[in-house]
Amino acid sequence: MAHIHIPDQVEARFLPRNGAARMIFGAMFVIGVVSFIVRLGQDPTAAWGSYVSNWMFFSSIAMGAVMFLAATTIVKARWNWSLRRVGAAFAAFLPVAFVLLIPMLFLRENYFPWIEEMDYDYIVQQKAAYLNIPFLMVRNIVGPAILFSMGVYFAYLAIRPDMGLVDESKLDAGQKSWRERLMAGWRGQEAEETRSWKRMGALAPALALVYALVMSFVAYDYAMSLDSHWFSTLFGGWYFMGAFWGGIALTAFTGMWLRKRDDFAHKWIGIQQRHDIGKLAFGFTVFWTYLFFAQYIVIWYGKLPWEQSYMIQRAGEGWGSYSVGVILLCFVIPFAALLGRKPKINPMWLQAITGIILFGLWSERFWLVVPSLMDAYSGMNHVYHLGIGIGFLGLFLGCVRWFFSTFPVIQIWQPQPQDEMMEAEVAPAEVA
Repeated sequence: MAHIHIPDQVEARFLPRNGAARMIFGAMFVIGVVSFIVRLGQDPTAAWGSYVSNWMFFSSIAMGAVMFLAATTIVKARWNWSLRRVGAAFAAFLPVAFVLLIPMLFLRENYFPWIEEMDYDYIVQQKAAYLNIPFLMVRNIVGPAILFSMGVYFAYLAIRPDMGLVDESKLDAGQKSWRERLMAGWRGQEAEETRSWKRMGALAPALALVYALVMSFVAYDYAMSLDSHWFSTLFGGWYFMGAFWGGIALTAFTGMWLRKRDDFAHKWIGIQQRHDIGKLAFGFTVFWTYLFFAQYIVIWYGKLPWEQSYMIQRAGEGWGSYSVGVILLCFVIPFAALLGRKPKINPMWLQAITGIILFGLWSERFWLVVPSLMDAYSGMNHVYHLGIGIGFLGLFLGCVRWFFSTFPVIQIWQPQPQDEMMEAEVAPAEVA
């Protein structure tokens, strides 16, 4: 870690507020609302399938980016010092994601086929302890509420020490207001930095455990349960590790975007940061594929009808081509494009490929949900899905843009490096 250079003083930088951007994000949200309402009138099942899959994508990559920040905190990484704030920025979307989850709690027979099957299907009846509406609502309120609250609190701990280092005279009214809120009970700069770093170190492992548990519930409830006879013990892990990979890709994509808009970010999101996060994006491309293939090979080898149904559905007319597209976007293209060192350190190339990864994961979330609800592939359904996705994207970008306009885009305070644990060399005792 000694060769990683961190400047002694980090200047407080904010993205300028942009009224045109707010109008664009607002227009995107309106497009999403109109697309959803129109599709709801045509086909409620297809409308909710698009809504749920978009929610699963945007909430998962936002939480995945915060989890990536927590993971680098656990291992006390220093290479990503100029990218830490990027991960915290996506916590701004988590409260919105929780509000968007609430309508999903009231989905019934037009989304969950197991509700009607519970009356006559013996296999589904054996899952009644888990597949029942009261328990579904409780776990999908309590679980995300705890997880998202932990994510927001983790971001708060990362931001709070910065508030003592910014020049209040250079802040606008909104920035001053948030500074006052975050500095409540201020104990002094050094004490706040020590407290935040200690609490982040203690919270990060707990966040990882809650993240894995809650994200697995989300995958089981809103995707796997739609094929009520099919199950995979790897499904939850595949989902939340895909979200973690999406968080890495999102951090890289946003970091490259910031480099274009801020001279300080351009200088300090350098070769080391690009190379390391590029390696992580590449590595988790392989890991996502490994988890997918680990499920597929068991299904293919076992040739059991209830195991094959999930893959057969997604290999049929229309969906087969879509499945190939998902594999191309999530594995073939990023794997080939990020081989070697040069592609990882090229900012434009890294941004383009991480953008493809994110689009691939967006397509994969649709692939997880909608084929279980609709046997035939519909191009028109995908048009509405895109419209609903634009609405989610408008909210997502609006939250992140607000964050970067309100808090420093690069973390000002830096945790002090800790001495490496080393074994003391002990001289051998003399033989009598």
